[in-house]
Amino acid sequence: MAENLVIVESPAKAKTIEGYLGKGYVVKSSFGHVRDLPKKGINIDIENNFTPKYEVTPDKKKVVKELKDLSKKANMVWLATDEDREGEAISWHLMEALGLTPDKTKRITFNEITKTAVSRAIENPREIDVNLVNAQQARRILDRIVGFELSPVLWRKVKPSLSAGRVQSVTVRLIVERERDIQSFTPESSYKVYAYFKVGGNSFRAELPNNFPTEQEAQAFLEKCKSAKFTVENLEKKPAKRRPAVPFTTSTLQQEASRKLGFSVSRTMSVAQKLYESGKITYMRTDSVNLSDFALANAKEAVISLYGGDYCNPRKYQNKNANAQEAHEAIRPTNFSVQNAGGDHAEKRLYDLIWKRTIASQMSDAELERTKITIDISGTKEKFVATGEIIKFDGFLKVYLEGTDDEDQEDDTGLLPKMTIGEELINESITATEKYTRPKARYTEASLVKQLEEKGIGRPSTYAPTISTVQKRGYVEKKDVEGKEREIVHFELKNGELKRAVRTEVYGADRNKLVPTDMGIVVTDFLVENFKKVLDYDFTASVEKEFDDIAQGMMEWTNMLDKFYKPFHHNIEDTLENSERATGERELGVDPDSGRPVIARIGRFGPMIQIGKQEDEEKPKFASLKASQSINSITLEEAMDLFKLPKDLGVYEGEPVSANVGRFGPYVRFGKSTFVSIPKGKDPLDVTLEEAIVLIEEKKKADAEKYIAEYEDEKGPIQVLNGRYGPYIKQGRKNYKIPKDKDAKSLSKEDCLEIMANQPAPKGRRKKK
Repeated sequence: MAENLVIVESPAKAKTIEGYLGKGYVVKSSFGHVRDLPKKGINIDIENNFTPKYEVTPDKKKVVKELKDLSKKANMVWLATDEDREGEAISWHLMEALGLTPDKTKRITFNEITKTAVSRAIENPREIDVNLVNAQQARRILDRIVGFELSPVLWRKVKPSLSAGRVQSVTVRLIVERERDIQSFTPESSYKVYAYFKVGGNSFRAELPNNFPTEQEAQAFLEKCKSAKFTVENLEKKPAKRRPAVPFTTSTLQQEASRKLGFSVSRTMSVAQKLYESGKITYMRTDSVNLSDFALANAKEAVISLYGGDYCNPRKYQNKNANAQEAHEAIRPTNFSVQNAGGDHAEKRLYDLIWKRTIASQMSDAELERTKITIDISGTKEKFVATGEIIKFDGFLKVYLEGTDDEDQEDDTGLLPKMTIGEELINESITATEKYTRPKARYTEASLVKQLEEKGIGRPSTYAPTISTVQKRGYVEKKDVEGKEREIVHFELKNGELKRAVRTEVYGADRNKLVPTDMGIVVTDFLVENFKKVLDYDFTASVEKEFDDIAQGMMEWTNMLDKFYKPFHHNIEDTLENSERATGERELGVDPDSGRPVIARIGRFGPMIQIGKQEDEEKPKFASLKASQSINSITLEEAMDLFKLPKDLGVYEGEPVSANVGRFGPYVRFGKSTFVSIPKGKDPLDVTLEEAIVLIEEKKKADAEKYIAEYEDEKGPIQVLNGRYGPYIKQGRKNYKIPKDKDAKSLSKEDCLEIMANQPAPKGRRKKK
């Protein structure tokens, strides 16, 4: 056995580090956390100073046993987990679970997995930082308390099986409030005027700086322009500079990868993790924009080598955020001379983005010349303005330009033709188009991360899991929103003739944006009404600040929990006793047949429509909403259509055929036991018998192809079936793989029993951090 055992979180990281350390060292992976609070029960002794009751997680018992055996044989155990709070906690849990003693345990960290960084870490070991561990424990325990006590309130007051989370519920609130702002927004129209001029054979565009509030004013202005002369009144040229963006932090990397690569936040972190573990980039969870002296020197060398000395301008960046850890670095390449790296296409693209952003941050400003031309219009006080920008020296723009979330941003005009003051211009045309104000945009994952960071909600390690969790819980969905049409007025003045036209435009359409579900809205409203403090943005940010204080040894973690828990627990008891049940109930109108009220609300199985009330003599009628419908926007007419279901389509092969909507979407029912899903986008009310028969026959064919063979057995039928990933054997709820050298169609019952008896043990899945 080697004298030194090094423990890291992931196998990929272990493989990279083992290559650097060589003989005398064996590197093993813990596969993330090895201990946690058990899933069942709260497992926190609140009365005894919030003492947590940790256990080795069931899927890590084998890993812990192996590491414990190896640690007993080693002279020294090196805990080399990540350098953040989560990594520190993993090292502490390993020390506890493996029974390690301080005299034969050393803690090492590195910001990048390179030979130099690993060797330097081995030369400078330290002890486990208990303050960082306590900060992580405080977060874990607080989140368990909130989830454990708040979720049952939702079960009783909203719907069974719901869950709440300290940061996740606040994140959903952001999305709900943005959606409400959009729905309540009243657009205002005005008229934007553009003019197109020609000078010296070249055309350019100018605009009126201010819009006209009414159609009449826009038309009156254009009438004046019919006989007007247009002359250059003023011409300004000013030098300008554009500075490069700072190096990447976790949040800015997530935002830019979303804009430029189309990556989700979780995908960005997954790809960055692989680049880090293979030694290509520095640690990817950081809020620092700092670069080490080594990185600055390395980047300077790369810039001069690739682009020349004129392009080099070394810069040291500092965080505006006081809580950022300057000892950490921004996300950067470990070696700037490597321009292309990564094992697959996604890794290569993300590495390219990181390399360009970091290199650009060490390059010269772009030098520009901005031109502003003011054009006089005879007979009116209004002036047209044309702006242009030319690049005198590209500087960092040679490599990289930061993206933007501004959907309304227009491209730079570019180079304007040469003109002189007093010169008369030839007008080609002038347009005035009705424009409507727009509400704030719905959040993308990237813009939500930006908002979370600005409000101080969460930290670099929490953005991705938080955004994934709110979607998995069904409170938020990433979806396309259909737009609506409206008419807009457009004027064009050309060759002295003014024409008015009415056009249509689509507004309110969105692609791949975060939208709250009905359940997300109802739960948020309930929590905001009853748990104002927990759902408060400033309070959530102040809790994060307290975690930072604990990490720096400035606050006792149990005191922080005690201060939070007492008022929170009282709030829980009061809400359970005094609050009303939340259903998001909305009365749509009256059923024309019965005269009873029609109500949209959240029911036991989700959004639904109800005709009548529980206390009525006649029982209420119920109908589920379609996936595309919402209790907040459905109309009375649309609601009544739902009661036309199930729709009787006719008879096929002596059996009745109908169309309906169920918990899993629209479907066709054939006879008593055959259910076939209706394709996405097809309304069950529009399905014809002929279309239903096609779906039924396709289902029959698929079922026929699914079954290869079936044998009776005392433990239940043994079936040989075709699945998504090939043939398999099924008995009861258990599935068994068929070896590649066996032909599924020729398997006998004895063959099946043998395969089932000799099925290899399932491989343990790596638990995600």
